[in-house]
Amino acid sequence: MGAISREVKDGFRYDEVPWQRFRHFYGPGEDIPGLLATLASGDAEAADGALQQLWTDLHHQGGTIAVGALAVPFLLRIAVAGRPGLRAQTLRLIAEIGRCQHMGDGSREGLLQVAEEPLMIEGSTMCPVDWTIQAARQAVTDDLYLVLPLLSDPDPEVRSVTAYVLAAATGELSHVSSALRSRLAKEDDAAARVSLILAIAQLAREHQYGHAPQWARDLWSDPGRPPEVRIGAGLAVSGHRPRPRRAPRPAHRPRHPSIRRPAPAGAMADLGRPPWLRAAQLHRRNAHDNHPRNSA
Repeated sequence: MGAISREVKDGFRYDEVPWQRFRHFYGPGEDIPGLLATLASGDAEAADGALQQLWTDLHHQGGTIAVGALAVPFLLRIAVAGRPGLRAQTLRLIAEIGRCQHMGDGSREGLLQVAEEPLMIEGSTMCPVDWTIQAARQAVTDDLYLVLPLLSDPDPEVRSVTAYVLAAATGELSHVSSALRSRLAKEDDAAARVSLILAIAQLAREHQYGHAPQWARDLWSDPGRPPEVRIGAGLAVSGHRPRPRRAPRPAHRPRHPSIRRPAPAGAMADLGRPPWLRAAQLHRRNAHDNHPRNSA
């Protein structure tokens, strides 16, 4: 992604990007610049249609594809300068291009996983999926100066999804983590608080920040914290645990502390909005729909 200069990105000079080398899920990569241009246009109905088509072409059934990484720098600029009503969905598409697709894994241990298995190949392009993910993440990291201000967007959904995007950063990690913590200290939206906690935890998990699990445990164990903070912290603690191997179930298996005490019903309802949980629900549904038993 470093081969795309800032001048090309800022000027939306699509003709200087090698779209023709890659396909999207339903056709040639040359389709993507036109959709990006429509998304950036002043026609609200056409822009909405273009965004829905980009989701279909670049994120089919939870998967990601190489041409999506080429689109990320332009999607970022459109999210910042384009229609505010489409900002959250545009940012969510960016985030999904830049993370592994769990394909039905809704476990807490898999919630903060970012990279894909190195041998996973995307069938239509034969490119390793992790190459696409890492290229998209690098594109986000190169343009952090565009993303970080969105943590203060007036729309809480945008703030929540911005945390989801920032969790995929591969550089300037102390700066990103500090910005997330600063926003968390003054955030008043429940779902955005959960997203900020999970973003901090995801960065720590991947980059081996040793203090983050204890920080999350301290948040969870503090009865003075709001319910959504304690729930988010419990999910973060679970996400730091390694995925367990299959083993015989003990007669009395201890429950994880994050689920010992039920949260108030209202708090749990609010947690349907954080993008981590939306993604897990989507991939779980896709896995169910594509299972041979359910496809007949």
